[in-house]
Amino acid sequence: MGDFSAVLLSEWVKVKTVKSTWITLLVAFVVTAGLGAVISAVTNSQWNSMSESDRLTFDATSTSFSGVYLGQLAVIVFAVLVVGNEYSSGMIRATLAAVPQRATLLLAKTAVVLLLVLPVALVTSFVTFFLGQALLGDHNVSIGDHGVLRAVVGMALYMTLIALLSLGVGFMLRKPVLSLGLLMPFFFLISPILSAVPKVKNVARYFPDTAGSQMVHVVPSTSVPYGPLAGFFICLAWAAACLLGGYALLKRRDA
Repeated sequence: MGDFSAVLLSEWVKVKTVKSTWITLLVAFVVTAGLGAVISAVTNSQWNSMSESDRLTFDATSTSFSGVYLGQLAVIVFAVLVVGNEYSSGMIRATLAAVPQRATLLLAKTAVVLLLVLPVALVTSFVTFFLGQALLGDHNVSIGDHGVLRAVVGMALYMTLIALLSLGVGFMLRKPVLSLGLLMPFFFLISPILSAVPKVKNVARYFPDTAGSQMVHVVPSTSVPYGPLAGFFICLAWAAACLLGGYALLKRRDA
């Protein structure tokens, strides 16, 4: 079963028949769009109480995407479970017996995650944007405005790259609890805390979530020394490094 198309089909069937696949991706959509809508509505209602400097630097596009950093939680869970469920159940032994080529297996799982997450992320991004802009009232922007379409696509790419990063971590650590125990604190505790510590915040600027925030901004940020394109390549580098690390350990270890 070493033929890549056969392995890809097998992985596709395994992933799409698991109920948690659709639940986690649906949660990612609902949380991202829902929280973005709430924050957009609240921002619109409190516009008159905002300071002049906040109004001048207001980014309507990134405001509608405020829910992505919680919504990515579901994407992380989905990607970790794609590989972690097989290790937890022992099914990985049968998988590796059928597909002894480790690179083929990893590429097939990567392709399946990409084929599932990217379309969902694109739908989520566009729905979240249009819903958020509708709730921002007179303070909204149009999809045709400078940099807006790039930011909308950027949000989808960010969610997809976070999924690939999480898949790589799943291959490295194998156990879902261990993988989530690393990824969740990193994105929700470690990265935000380090970003606020003067002596290490220059390093934290290059963490994937910080780089991802640049991908969804239209108004340039003064706290980060790079723009959206560099943010994309930083996230891409993180995802590639985790996948390569996963492959290196997968190649050396047994099931």
